[in-house]
Amino acid sequence: MPFDIRSATALVTGASSGLGSEFARRFAARGADLVLVARRADRLEELAAELRTAHGVTVTVVPFDLARPDAGRALRAELDAASISVHLLVNNAGFGTHVPFVRADVERVEEEITLNVSALVDLTRAFLPPMVDAGRGAVVNLASIAAYQPAPGMAVYGATKAFVLHFTEALAFELRGSGVKVLSVAPGPTRTEFFDVAGENASGGARFQTAEQVVSAALRALDRRSTPASTVSGAANLLTTSAARFVPRRVALAIAGRMLRA
Repeated sequence: MPFDIRSATALVTGASSGLGSEFARRFAARGADLVLVARRADRLEELAAELRTAHGVTVTVVPFDLARPDAGRALRAELDAASISVHLLVNNAGFGTHVPFVRADVERVEEEITLNVSALVDLTRAFLPPMVDAGRGAVVNLASIAAYQPAPGMAVYGATKAFVLHFTEALAFELRGSGVKVLSVAPGPTRTEFFDVAGENASGGARFQTAEQVVSAALRALDRRSTPASTVSGAANLLTTSAARFVPRRVALAIAGRMLRA
């Protein structure tokens, strides 16, 4: 049975494009109201108008820089002031850099860690307790297949996504029996604006999925009566992440380095 989110409000970060906007469209189609968060207000307003017209749901647009230190707490305060309660949180905002660490821009690295890790934790801490108190809700965190092994050339990105995977799986265990679903979704290369930032070489030559395919994988996991703590999107990506467990780490590291041209 599909995860029932009618009359619920879903907060989606990074909602101005790619996976974020696809999550928003799919939740709106299921009858959820939405809070759309990203920095590009014009893109958010365009998506909000589309969803209101197509599905008759309430959509709140919040232009917001999640790289600020108190992102979750500040956003929670803003929504509390507007009497908006969040029942479903999708931590999708994030980006990757594809450059040897010693040549990476220091400020860019700091922003990458802040957005991919610190903001995700702060947002989860801000919006999760009311879900637990209510005994219903869900948190979906976007990881990556890069979380399953080191990623030379994308060392910081891979490490941040490993954090997301482990944090989410541990949280799911802590909240078993609470009525709140907690899910990590690990896509492989996906046709989004991610590669406009990271560059095409960051795909490692792997086959691309669409945003629709990745979000469908996430929804299939959420729809399960017993939602897993993590899911990998795509059979080929699942094979890749599974195989990494059965080869020596130095071999997996060498393969990843060649694929990412580190």
